[in-house]
Amino acid sequence: MALKDDMTSAPQTLLQAPTPALVLDETRLTANIRRMEGHLAPFDVTFRPHVKTAKSPDVLRAVFDGTGPITVSTLMEAHRFAEAGFNDILYAVGIVPSKLDAVRALADAGVRMQIILDDADIARAVADAITGNSGITVLIEVDCDGHRSGVAPEADELLVIGRTLAEAGLLGGVLTHAGESYSCEGADAIAAHAEIERAGLVHAAERLRAAGLPCPIVSMGSTPTALFVRALDGITEVRAGVYIFQDLVMAGIGVCRPEEIALSVLATVIGYQKAQGRLVIDAGWMAMSRDRGTAAQRVDQGYGLVCDAGGTIIGDLIVTGANQEHGLVGRRDGTPLDLSAYPIGTRLRVLPNHACATAAQHPAYLLTDTGGAVTARWPRFSGW
Repeated sequence: MALKDDMTSAPQTLLQAPTPALVLDETRLTANIRRMEGHLAPFDVTFRPHVKTAKSPDVLRAVFDGTGPITVSTLMEAHRFAEAGFNDILYAVGIVPSKLDAVRALADAGVRMQIILDDADIARAVADAITGNSGITVLIEVDCDGHRSGVAPEADELLVIGRTLAEAGLLGGVLTHAGESYSCEGADAIAAHAEIERAGLVHAAERLRAAGLPCPIVSMGSTPTALFVRALDGITEVRAGVYIFQDLVMAGIGVCRPEEIALSVLATVIGYQKAQGRLVIDAGWMAMSRDRGTAAQRVDQGYGLVCDAGGTIIGDLIVTGANQEHGLVGRRDGTPLDLSAYPIGTRLRVLPNHACATAAQHPAYLLTDTGGAVTARWPRFSGW
């Protein structure tokens, strides 16, 4: 599968690239994709990658050939990926009536649209607005771990919602997101949480079926549980997104190693804080985001872990502070750096805490090979 398909406005090397810039390491990207494929291969499930991290058809084409299935988190993503030819889309954020016209427009354009909800009143509103032959189906969101949204597997409301949707010919199944897996640490803990997710969701599906309601789709997902799940009995579909790039939050819970993170921000040393022994770079929170997701983990990575221009981690150097366009680089323990080792103009790369948030700050990825040559510029989009 060819990954190099757009050299529009791309520099030939990272030394020529304006900074800050978003860098995507082709070798690590490919390895991350193959790892997920390898883990899920023994299971008889559909894989529906989440595109909210990448927001780029070029990146998704590195994941698979075809037109779907995919998961999105915004209707803009749905429209952009539909324009790029993807025609099997799950909009995995709770629907509200005001967004149904946009969903219907996608379905009218030939996209197989799935939407989710977790409320009986919303289910009635959707059933009143959409018919079962519209090209739109509905999944009931189930909360298996108390993380965010969804109806409990044991809740009476699950069956109320199910009947309302089934009577309208819209019920497609159930879905959950195991967000609490991000608080686990280590393979065994993540695998145990994956089983909580699986068992709770399958129980919800079984309750619907026992009530005489259809439930063909049983969809679970998060990057940690997808990569460490040990059994998928009763599951028909798995979703994951950040696995494509990985990030320091994932590394902090043992999902990957920092050396496997494919995404980084290229920055230039533009000055020093000599009294503190710190570097000043031209990548602040506008380039890295304000996400401090590792602050609650055993190792606080500041605003990002610092690498040399080739992507090799430099000891314990982190971005210790960030203003809008300035980043401060120092040692994690605060001891001064030898500033002479980093002349003005030195190129550094910073691994992100949260790949989704960091990527959202940039208009494109610079795809690089193992030698540091830029082989493509892949545009990305933001917004809702």
